[in-house]
Amino acid sequence: MMNLALYLDSGIHQGGWRHPDSAATGGSNWPLYHKIAQRAEDAKLDMIFVADKLAIDDVYGGHLAHTVQHRQVGWSEPLTLLAALAAVTDHIGLGGTVSSSYSVPYTTARQLANIDHISGGRAAWNVVTSLSHAEARNFGRSEHFSHEARYRRAAEFIDVMKALWDSFEEDALILDKAQAHFADPARFHRLDHQGESFNVQGPLNLPRPPQGHPVVIQAGVSEAFIDLAAQQAEVLFVVQPNRERAQQFYQTLKQRALQYQRQPDQLRILPGMVPIVGNTQRDAEERAAYLKSLITVESGLSFVSASMNIDLSQYPIDGPVPDLREKITGSKGRFQYVIASAIEQNLTLGEMAKRYAESLSFPAPTGTADSIAQQMIDWYQHQACDGFVILPTYIDENEDRFLEQVVPRLQAAGFFRSDYQPGTLRDRLGLVKPENRFNHSSSIEIT
Repeated sequence: MMNLALYLDSGIHQGGWRHPDSAATGGSNWPLYHKIAQRAEDAKLDMIFVADKLAIDDVYGGHLAHTVQHRQVGWSEPLTLLAALAAVTDHIGLGGTVSSSYSVPYTTARQLANIDHISGGRAAWNVVTSLSHAEARNFGRSEHFSHEARYRRAAEFIDVMKALWDSFEEDALILDKAQAHFADPARFHRLDHQGESFNVQGPLNLPRPPQGHPVVIQAGVSEAFIDLAAQQAEVLFVVQPNRERAQQFYQTLKQRALQYQRQPDQLRILPGMVPIVGNTQRDAEERAAYLKSLITVESGLSFVSASMNIDLSQYPIDGPVPDLREKITGSKGRFQYVIASAIEQNLTLGEMAKRYAESLSFPAPTGTADSIAQQMIDWYQHQACDGFVILPTYIDENEDRFLEQVVPRLQAAGFFRSDYQPGTLRDRLGLVKPENRFNHSSSIEIT
């Protein structure tokens, strides 16, 4: 059974916000987010996924003018949004992005544990390392961490978070009023962690989450990402532009997991997909062409510049794509492929940027509901994925053609659930609940 998640955003297509039916939000439309989450739950999806960025992009041209004029800006803060959505949904998983570069483990562990308690075990967190110098400057740094340094920090961040969730055990509370025995001291554990990036004493002051640990999501494709994901990730949100590359990546990750003594089925690999659903093939292609016509070259160049951390305004728009692969300090794995493909196809810089702005290198199947469902089944049957993250081109407040037309076809074909079963998000994803690392260990000292 495949897994499906919905990217809860105003739309991934960089021209989508200009569509007449688009509900462009600027990151602040709570009634819309509420409606979309309930719509996804009605379709029985596994999870909604909230992305994040910690700055307005200002790399292209050295300022933010092109970004705010040509692209949607404004990001809803994920964890507060998920806490609100937990109160108005009953079954769907709630995944939100956390930057390990600009967050601290203790506060983040408390927030996610609380969302897991509020939701009855439906929390997930997407660990990102952030990309840009603009983000760094909002947190007291002149420039972003190097690629290697931020992945070392991420690995330590995840380890400390998991240890904190284990440090206040689930059965610690006794609540014996007659004997004045509120909790068992043996069920609380100090970490006394002293690492390269974090020093954390512990224990957490909130009981262990219902899932043990909220589900760990990671997104990326670089070599550093692959190694960290093989050790830590449970859901992988990845960019794979075609089935053949997706199959290779799938096998690589599953084999790498075995090297770290993990079972391959404990990694659920979900490539992103940007479907354009039409009543006929021609209708779908016309919808795609119209969306493409709404992209400005400035929106594409602004997006690509920020993602690579390279100011592309210094290169001619109508000139060839410069080979910048060794200079990327942002999203390396994705843009090394994007640049190589653009050079091979003799694209101009502007053409590359506009093409990237259509789908961010995610596959973008364009066709009828039947044809898109069949393509998804084909990827799944050929071990290219365990499911998909669906990224809408834009958010239509009145309909969602993917949820309303494609999902029922996947259900009818027996590849997706028709109803929820009781349990946590881990249960629906087929992930085991992690054992508490402090089981049978010594208690803290009481003085």
